[in-house]
Amino acid sequence: MYGVKDLLKDESGMGTVEVILIIVVLIGLVIIFKKQITQVVNTIFDKIVSESKSV
Repeated sequence: MYGVKDLLKDESGMGTVEVILIIVVLIGLVIIFKKQITQVVNTIFDKIVSESKSV
């Protein structure tokens, strides 16, 4: 428990709160755009597979 308190009180470099906020925002964006991200990834993999068959 003392390690967590020390980590939260540490003011050197990027703060823990900032890192947590960035992670929360990124997770939120992934949840919001999950369908679009899945479509893009599937399209990329389909193209890779089709291109590799021609080699």
